Amino acid sequence: MRLNNFSLMRSLDIHEDPTFLPEVAAEITEDKSEAKSTSDIIEQLMNARSDSASNGFSFKGIKDYLDCYRSGKLTPSQVAKNIIAMLEDCDKSTPPLRAIVQWDQEQIMLMAEASTTRYRNKCTLSYLDGIPVCLKEEFKVVPYHQRVGTVYLGTEPETEDATVAKKLREAGAIIIGVSNMHELGTGTTGCNPNRYHKIPRNPYKPNHFTGGSSSGSAAAVAAGLCPVAIGTDGGGSVRIPASFCGVVGLKGTFGRISCHGSLPLSYSTVSVGPICTSVADAAIVYSILAEPDPLYPYGLKQPKATLSGMCAPDLKDLKLGVDWTFFKACDAEVLSICEKAVEYLRSQGASVVEVFLPEMEEVRVAHAICILGEMRDFLQPDFNKHFREMNLDTRANLALASQFTALDYITANRQRTRSMRFLREIFTSVNCILTPGVACTAPRIFESDLLSGSSDLSFTVRSMRFMQLGNFTGIPGLVVPIGYSTAGLPISFQVMAKWWDEAVLLRIGLKLEQFRCQTKKPSIYYDILA
Repeated sequence: MRLNNFSLMRSLDIHEDPTFLPEVAAEITEDKSEAKSTSDIIEQLMNARSDSASNGFSFKGIKDYLDCYRSGKLTPSQVAKNIIAMLEDCDKSTPPLRAIVQWDQEQIMLMAEASTTRYRNKCTLSYLDGIPVCLKEEFKVVPYHQRVGTVYLGTEPETEDATVAKKLREAGAIIIGVSNMHELGTGTTGCNPNRYHKIPRNPYKPNHFTGGSSSGSAAAVAAGLCPVAIGTDGGGSVRIPASFCGVVGLKGTFGRISCHGSLPLSYSTVSVGPICTSVADAAIVYSILAEPDPLYPYGLKQPKATLSGMCAPDLKDLKLGVDWTFFKACDAEVLSICEKAVEYLRSQGASVVEVFLPEMEEVRVAHAICILGEMRDFLQPDFNKHFREMNLDTRANLALASQFTALDYITANRQRTRSMRFLREIFTSVNCILTPGVACTAPRIFESDLLSGSSDLSFTVRSMRFMQLGNFTGIPGLVVPIGYSTAGLPISFQVMAKWWDEAVLLRIGLKLEQFRCQTKKPSIYYDILA
């Protein structure tokens, strides 16, 4: 408590009423008869991708799969057979990749064969038809076990899909399995030494962590097993592993994508989002998943998800906010490339405006109290019944959360009211807030981590530094890989926008991809389309 300044709330005197959920009503905007339909924009994104990938390595994305299927070069069934062979291979490799922790050959082939038939009959369901995807083990996915990274949950196979799994099936995607995760989502390394999971490896450097908690999702995408994965993000759990594994991660606005059917570990901080090989692919998946869900109480009044303006030729009308003091609180290697990225966005016509993000230490502590307090509450029965079966770092985090009082929690939510108000004000003068993705690169895995796990709160705090504002206030955030450290580990950049404005994030993300002049090939990489 002392080392992390977690009793900070006790010295604050905040008069604002608490905000227990960062739900924000949509602004009423005059409907400019949606200049371009989402499908037109997706077509444009698809057509734009072919020329950029000519020099050197590039990840295989949705377009590459669709080109193979449409030209008849490969069928979804052939692709599925390749994936099954690769999944068998990754389990046998040294060290094992451990990205996908449950998969079923028969299930994969069933979905692939149905997709192959649709391509043959020219009646495909969506841009995701035949596209391999995986979902974090936190989601219910028939017929897998919803273990959520533990050894004791999900004793029976699921009989019902989470909303996102159902939507992916309805879009014709091939669900290749469920992916590894930090136990109960309680950490940001992805270190999970228990018998069902083991430690997923960073495809860029297998002796480094993937980041967490959506560890396997990012590793699967970076290793080429699938171009799309779904994660959840309550404290950077989509954006941290995407950053460490050199892929794109989107955390939607609070309530934008349904969490129904995922374990409600922290109801006020978590958003669902895609991890993909490109910003265009993230836009496609977002456009399919983002809509109100009668089974999920938040986001029912959300505005229609659009991709409007995403393909604008430049950034001329945009004002990008940077709080330089906050921005610079990262490793020197990360800072130097992130500063260059800001300059690049300026060269694309955007104006860069200095802003001040107030009370960020209060935000850090208040977010930690909310997410840990809500998890501790939800896991009360587990804490009593299954404490001995949990990983040591999970026990430590839940024991720490037991120290928070009702007063801490209420004051933290009073802080949320303030922080959301500050952001409303900031977003009247800028469209976006820019930060580095993560303050450091992926940490090394030590021998002892394989046996007893890893607990390093100073790392957890550093890894979440640029993440917590988005989870605490509900604003959306996008991370895009922009380069590599001298050790060859990915470095990424983050853009945040006001509630419901994911489209502007994706627009800036496309430009950031042009800034990254080359993509390094991960040292573990499976070319499913070869």
